[in-house]
Amino acid sequence: MYIAIEGIDTAGKSTQISKLSEYFPHAIITKEPGATKVGEKIRDIVLSASANSKKAEFLLFLADRAEHMQEVIEPNLDKMIISDRSAVSGVAYALIQGEINKKDLVELNNFATNNNYPKKVFLLRLTKEELEYRLSQKELDGIELRGSEYLLKIQDAIIKATELLGLELVEIDATDSIQEITNNIINNIEDSND
Repeated sequence: MYIAIEGIDTAGKSTQISKLSEYFPHAIITKEPGATKVGEKIRDIVLSASANSKKAEFLLFLADRAEHMQEVIEPNLDKMIISDRSAVSGVAYALIQGEINKKDLVELNNFATNNNYPKKVFLLRLTKEELEYRLSQKELDGIELRGSEYLLKIQDAIIKATELLGLELVEIDATDSIQEITNNIINNIEDSND
């Protein structure tokens, strides 16, 4: 089963993926962008926020996604795959930019992914207050420096992106305890496997 843990920066994706990797020790743990050698370079470019063109930024994400699909996802579709972000994030960021129409967004992602998407998308959802508190506790990267309003728009866009791509979305309150969130995800995965 291929699942994605989605959420804006500081939502707790890394923490949950670490917990899930203990529960599913044989799972393939991956991330987007940056899970491949090419992807690491693309991730550095994107996080530096050095691309002036939003279309260029979107195409960088697509290039990473195609490489990730070929090197990591497709060879392991018979296994449990847990991904930190997925095509959903790429579509969400592109929706915020508003420079690419929805039909093209879907078609370009279908092309990059060979129509392989997560079976379930788990969104760790943050309130504005909690997001601002968490941002105040860390050094911010190029994306986080765009501010809480921008990040909250992305959170809403993640929901729209799952709808556009026709994926199953499970929303989880990211302010719950770490263990409650983990249990919620595990129970949802196991219910799917019954």
